Amino acid sequence: MKRHVIGAVLIAAAVMVGSMLSFYGTSAAAPPSRTKVPPFADSAGQRLDMIGQLKEIVSEMKKQNKLLLEQNKLLKSGKLQVVVSIDRNAGR
Repeated sequence: MKRHVIGAVLIAAAVMVGSMLSFYGTSAAAPPSRTKVPPFADSAGQRLDMIGQLKEIVSEMKKQNKLLLEQNKLLKSGKLQVVVSIDRNAGR
């Protein structure tokens, strides 16, 4: 009887160890081994790209500000006329 209990305990322990070892392994999030390319390989190039994009944004904002200033001058001058016309055929 004692041998059967010890055998059952050993089998249960082996099953538990086997099931625990089945979970062990590399995950998809782990970096591949022996990778020679660092994750941020060209940080200086990335910074230069960001600076270029920011310069483009600044130039576009300057254009928009110039257009807004012209629009405000026109509105403040009082020389702006709005003409509304109704197209009678549009609803048919």
